[in-house]
Amino acid sequence: MAKIVSREWQPDMAIPTESELTKAYGVAIGTVRKAVEMLVADGLLVRNQGRGTFVRRPNFNASLFRFFRHQNSSLKNKVPEGRIFGRLLLEPPEAVATALNLKKKVKAIRLDRLRYVDGQPALLEEIWLPYASFSALMSLELAEFGDLLYPLYEQQCAQTVASAQETLSVDTADAEVARQLGMEIGKPVIVIDRLALGYDQKPLEWRRTRGPAEGFRYQIDIR
Repeated sequence: MAKIVSREWQPDMAIPTESELTKAYGVAIGTVRKAVEMLVADGLLVRNQGRGTFVRRPNFNASLFRFFRHQNSSLKNKVPEGRIFGRLLLEPPEAVATALNLKKKVKAIRLDRLRYVDGQPALLEEIWLPYASFSALMSLELAEFGDLLYPLYEQQCAQTVASAQETLSVDTADAEVARQLGMEIGKPVIVIDRLALGYDQKPLEWRRTRGPAEGFRYQIDIR
């Protein structure tokens, strides 16, 4: 786990073989297998039959497709385009600071982002990041952020999101939300709060996503 957290073993990278690990740590192969099995069960590693064991990279965009209908004319799910329209360095609200384990008066980066499907605004996002870990993002041009933020966090800040906790609720659109999403004030919106964590379970990002309830659906597989 320490090698994963320190990024010595990076996402999608194959870890050493069992025989190599037994030599490196001076333990029995059964001990190595037990340790690997524990990390697989915890979602840090994934086995690929015939290829080896790899550091797992989660797919977080799939969560949006559980809740909103983001489809093009061919009915295939697509990643919404993203545009950052606001970036500030300030003290976060108390609830956000608590979620990110930030002390009082410690500043964080706030990003405001719109996500578009077929050129139309579909989601409004408020994103908070600890400044100490993401200071490099303050010097980027807004156009450089792109559609996916988690790869950018890795490239610019060496911060890898490994897991997340999401909470879903329902609210109504205030004047700002209605203006940004092109909807009427007071119409229902779905709200998804996400706390993203590193491999060491350290909070990395707090995000609130809002979208019109008209395009909402709930989907889950029960096995």
